[in-house]
Parts: sequence; C-alpha cells; structure tokens
Amino acid sequence: MRSDVEYSPVGEGLGMRDFWLYVWLRRTAVIMAHGTGLGLTLVISLLSRPGTSLFSWHPVCMSVAYCMCMTEGILLFSAEGSPFCFKSRKGKVRLHWFCQALVLIAAVTGLGFMVASKNVSERPHLVSWHSLLGTCTLAATVLQAACGICMIFPKLLRLSSSPPRLKLYHATCGLVVYLLATVTVMSAMFSDWFQATVKGVAWWAFLLLPLFPALVVMNQITNAYLPRKKMTS
Repeated sequence: MRSDVEYSPVGEGLGMRDFWLYVWLRRTAVIMAHGTGLGLTLVISLLSRPGTSLFSWHPVCMSVAYCMCMTEGILLFSAEGSPFCFKSRKGKVRLHWFCQALVLIAAVTGLGFMVASKNVSERPHLVSWHSLLGTCTLAATVLQAACGICMIFPKLLRLSSSPPRLKLYHATCGLVVYLLATVTVMSAMFSDWFQATVKGVAWWAFLLLPLFPALVVMNQITNAYLPRKKMTS
C-alpha cells in the first residue's frame, strides 16, 4: 500500500552549486556544534574549579553529561562532520548507548554533589527555576533511557509498534529531552555562582552558545525523521 506521506531527500531541487554549498554549510555547522559542546564543557569545568567544594563538582558533572556526552551521542548519527562517519550503523548505535549511559552516570553524580552541598550548607532544595528544570530534565533523561531499552528489546517486551515507528518516537522524545536540557543549561547562567564568575559580554556569549548545538541537533533529527512534502511522480 502506498504511504500517504513520503520523505524527500534533504537538498532536493537545488542546483549542483547550491547543493554543495548546502552540504558544506551543514558540515561546518555540525563541526562547530561539536566544538561548542566540548568547549562549553571545558570552560565550565575550569570556572567551577573542581575540588574546591562539593558544589564545584556539580557544574562539571552536568556539563560533561549534557553539553558533551548527550550532544556527541546524537551528533554521531550525523552524516556531515561526525568523527564516527566511518562506523557502521550498528557501531554508531553502540556508541550512542555508551554516550547515553555516561549521561545518566554523570547526571546522577552531579545531582548527588548538589544534594550533598545543599545538605551541608543547610539550604533548601528545589527553590529556583534551574533546580526545577534540572529535576525535570533528569527525570526525562531516565524515561528516554527506558525508551532506548525498549528499542533494543522490542520483541522481548512484546511491543505492538513497528521498529520504524519506535525509532520515530525515540528520536522525537530525544529531541524534547535535549531541548529541555538546553533550557536547563541556559538557566544555570542566571545562578548567583555563574553571574559572580562571568560578567559582561562573556556572560551573554555563554547564555547564547548552548542554542547553537540545539539548533544543529534539531535540524538533524527533523531532517532524518519528520515527513516532508508529498512527492509526486
């Protein structure tokens, strides 16, 4: 049976020159997204001076989890600018599992340091937008990991949905989790600690930088999974 919705190749209808320019721009954007995620992780880790307090490990763990591991775990599926482009689909999936497992480990560790720091200083929990968003992000990450397990063992769990549909659900939920994580990271820039550490133009740069990898990830997932115009012969 012919599907009502078909998928059109990215860049269809472009001339040869425009097509290669489009490919070059996409590749450059993906490479810059890699650099932005890794750069944010490195700079935040240096600014937090890990080891000086219990709290100092919280930004380190969370930036490793979401700015680096989650970003790399999604971008490795990109056909443009991914260092793992030589890997097979099965190899990329395994690397994706590994990255997402690191996300959970680093995020839970970061949460533990935050809770311990609050308890030692006798300060209340969940009183800021950042803490509330962070809790929602971590809960969504756990749920998304559970969805990933369903992707691995669909027959064992006796799921009624077809594998392509499960992939679409997983990718869509993953995009939502990543965007939620991006908002949470941006909200951290309004914390007393960060505003006391970074000021002026640099603060605005840090506030806007997480948006770039988010846009690249959103473009990658929507181009790969969401339906385009219906093609006619």
